[in-house]
Amino acid sequence: MTTNYDPIAESYVRAKLHPWRHYIEHYCLKNLIGNPERKDVLDLACGDGPFTRWVKSEGSARTVGVDLSNRMIDLAMQREKQAGQGIEYHVGDARALPDLGKFDLVMAAYLLNYAQDDKELADMLRGVARSLRPGGRFVTANANPFFDYSMAPDFRKYGFQVRAETPFVESSPITWTFLLEDGPIEVENYHLSPASHESALKDCGFCEIRWHLPAVSPEGAMEFGKDHWRTFLENAPVIFLECRLHSAE
Repeated sequence: MTTNYDPIAESYVRAKLHPWRHYIEHYCLKNLIGNPERKDVLDLACGDGPFTRWVKSEGSARTVGVDLSNRMIDLAMQREKQAGQGIEYHVGDARALPDLGKFDLVMAAYLLNYAQDDKELADMLRGVARSLRPGGRFVTANANPFFDYSMAPDFRKYGFQVRAETPFVESSPITWTFLLEDGPIEVENYHLSPASHESALKDCGFCEIRWHLPAVSPEGAMEFGKDHWRTFLENAPVIFLECRLHSAE
């Protein structure tokens, strides 16, 4: 992974405040996660922990966040010290995930799109599978592998731009530019096809694989109007994925 979040951690946290994050990203991911009450939850690529804190506030049992960035985990632990929710945080690489025990749910807000090739994707998914109890769920937000980012429209009204070079092929870099008042920040991830994702998921023991296009919450539609979201929804730059680890026979 070429993106180093340590020097941009605070800026990226502010980029998470753009309205689409709440009205699309949070709305869709939380709906897919459902009720986490009494479930053991692992949040990979947790950043400063917004979704980790949310599942804990909704009653999850053991709750663990992991991120590659030391600075992101520092920010998450600062919030934990203030709130005292009982969340564990660890610095760790999802491509070589340490043994943290077994969980009912593994979630991630943007993880798989940092895999540069099929091997890294498989390494990530093997770690997810090892962390799940049989029948456990994996739910993630992801860059949309069905979308050709070299043909992306203007997304500036949502607070970001995205671009890729042509030809747009397997392992093509995708650059996200988040627009902030004190200047933009850039994050790079990579394109792997839906077939690559589904093949790796099945090889790692996952089933019931479902892709979900983004939707805007009723509150977002009311506040901004449906037309505001049309470019985003018709050219979905993100997508949501859910699947389940095969149950033990």
